[in-house]
Amino acid sequence: MKIRIGLFGFLLAFIVLACSKPTPNGRDRMTVVVDSVLGQMTLEEKIGQLNLPSAGAFTTGAVESSDIAKKIEEGKVGGLFNIKTVANIREMQKIAVEKSRTKIPLIFGMDVIHGYQSVFPIPLGLSCSWDTKLIERSARIAAQEASADGINWTFSPMVDISRDPRWGRISEGSGEDPFLGAAIAKAMVRGFQGNDLKANNTIMSCVKHYALYGAAESGRDYNTTDMSRHRMYNEYLPPYKAAVDAGVGSVMASFNEIDGVPATANKWLLTDVLRKEWGFTGFVVSDYTGVSEMSAHGFGDLQTVSAKALDAGLDMDMVSEGLLTTLMKSVKEGKIIEEQITQACRRVLEAKYKLGLFDDPYKYCNDDRARTEIFNTSNRAEARNTAAQSFVLLKNKDQILPLLKKGTIALIGPLADAKENMTGTWSVAARFSESISVREGLQKAVGSNAKIVYAKGSNLDADEAIEERATMFGKSLHRDQRSAEQLRNEALAIAKQADVIVAAVGEAAEMSGESSSRTNLEIPEVQIELIKALLKTGKPVVLVLFTGRPLVLKWEQDNVPVILNVWFGGSEAGDAIADVLFGDVNPSGKLTTTFPQNVGQLPLYYAQKSTGRPLADAKWFQKFLSNYLDVSNDPVYPFGFGLSYTKFVYSEIKMSKVEMNTADSISVSVDLSNVGTRDGAEVVQLYIRDLVGSVTRPVKELKGFQKVFLKAGETKTITFQLTNELLSFYRHDLSFGSEPGEFQLFVGANSRDVKQSRFTLR
Repeated sequence: MKIRIGLFGFLLAFIVLACSKPTPNGRDRMTVVVDSVLGQMTLEEKIGQLNLPSAGAFTTGAVESSDIAKKIEEGKVGGLFNIKTVANIREMQKIAVEKSRTKIPLIFGMDVIHGYQSVFPIPLGLSCSWDTKLIERSARIAAQEASADGINWTFSPMVDISRDPRWGRISEGSGEDPFLGAAIAKAMVRGFQGNDLKANNTIMSCVKHYALYGAAESGRDYNTTDMSRHRMYNEYLPPYKAAVDAGVGSVMASFNEIDGVPATANKWLLTDVLRKEWGFTGFVVSDYTGVSEMSAHGFGDLQTVSAKALDAGLDMDMVSEGLLTTLMKSVKEGKIIEEQITQACRRVLEAKYKLGLFDDPYKYCNDDRARTEIFNTSNRAEARNTAAQSFVLLKNKDQILPLLKKGTIALIGPLADAKENMTGTWSVAARFSESISVREGLQKAVGSNAKIVYAKGSNLDADEAIEERATMFGKSLHRDQRSAEQLRNEALAIAKQADVIVAAVGEAAEMSGESSSRTNLEIPEVQIELIKALLKTGKPVVLVLFTGRPLVLKWEQDNVPVILNVWFGGSEAGDAIADVLFGDVNPSGKLTTTFPQNVGQLPLYYAQKSTGRPLADAKWFQKFLSNYLDVSNDPVYPFGFGLSYTKFVYSEIKMSKVEMNTADSISVSVDLSNVGTRDGAEVVQLYIRDLVGSVTRPVKELKGFQKVFLKAGETKTITFQLTNELLSFYRHDLSFGSEPGEFQLFVGANSRDVKQSRFTLR
């Protein structure tokens, strides 16, 4: 047994080691400090550092009497999540650093997904801004607010590629494309972690869910995922790798299995790829009960799956307490060795060192910051501006939008006065009562210049049970017990008074998100009946669509004159919606997912592979070609689609040359002109197609994008550099590189409406 030192000696050793300039044998200071701490720990205490329980809801003063407090004092907890406020976190940290034998500080995590109290649009909405600087800024503000409330670790970003909107968690990611997803992953990590993790206003990021979670079979959450490694590397893994390349501090293992082995205990995934191939040096945490859930997969009892997870490369166990309760037994039985536990513990301690917690365990417990830096005027203004950039104008017949701030506007729909739902899913710290509803936003915008009349018009769904499942976590829509006919008639009476109708309809906040998979992606029927009745009035109808996923909007596109997709815009959603509806902001969002004609087309995405019998330019329907009997192959809205209040015109593509070699590049440019009467922003998108390869390639792949602001009448030349790296891909043997041959080149406003050219790689 090692000789134990007292509290004073232990802290003094920390100070001496942290402050001394030279380090033994050229080792870095972090290694010296962590080695010293590990040298003072028992095996039981090392295992305790691998345990991440949920703290639950505490009121100040109730912390010390909790079961969690006892475990912390006994050295059985490495970190906590689901606890907030400086007071609560300070109390917990005090137990760890003053009452436990090792005095090791805790790490405090929370799902700060798209803002803390100043809530930004859901991630899918954020991605539709196509503005990585704006997205990075949203994460920076989220980190500033969360850190001011004591939190130093976030389970974000979620970078899962998803091409099946039946999966509710598509709302938490950046859509269907790996190139865009990778760019956003880097931006989010930079935003959360900043340039200095030891600063008290940065927090450690945790990229999730590693890996392939967004490809769950049937779009059913937690379901099996099965795909070739070739597809993994080219289409699903790039955003995770981008986060690692950006220096993400931690990674969360996903619930699904890969090659028949649950990700939580998949050594190929957690060690071979993540650590050996990508060089990741941080720590890996399971998802909520991810360790114990492997038993339900048929992978063994809790002791077995815990040992397998540790052996695979998992470092921290969220909630299951499988590592805490079984690893000692597994060591005694020779199923794992102590060094594996020490290595996992080392990674957790290194994370705490990087956060500066050994220097100051209370660095995130500043009452002044908590009072002044959370939900302040500046942050809310940023959230409002960001929300407006995320909205996507899908249709604007006869230029009904923007609306004038005069006359009478009928605001109708179950989402019109639903402030609790504005922040969307995973807004765990939001102040629902202070969120801005559409009704509030419109009323503030028009003041006394116009009259806003309101009616709910319908409930979210005719089925009360479905509505209850779609409005969890305090996000009630306050169901009206009147009949659908009574609600509709009230709305029609209101509509008769109006010059224009704004219909706020779609999904509730928790109708998408975790465990919110859907087989029917249409707007609920009771809302469709309301829209049909409103259209029959002959008044212009503006559909303000709330959704956390691509919906089936074939009927709406054919029949409703205006559709503005506002996703869930965050705490300032109502004001942002008013900004766009009245033209104070010109919409510039572009879709990052494909919207299908019906669920039967799913999965549907732009970067599809060609079959041996492609429909190509043939008109649907053609027998013995790859198409459907009942609908065309086309989406309602393609990837990259979005309209504006102005009009942009693209010139033909100009190229510096039409041939290049692997050490070379080609400059690709177009002249973009704003020929409309309003200033506006356009997302210029570059795609390629590798026409012949050693493995088949997609019909289009995004390889560049720029968001460009142009004044009315202005023209700018937009230039991209086409490099060999952009032409490279993972081949059948998973080697990465380009192959000589012919390429098609596309530049345009979306994946469908493009200018075309060709070039050759020699």
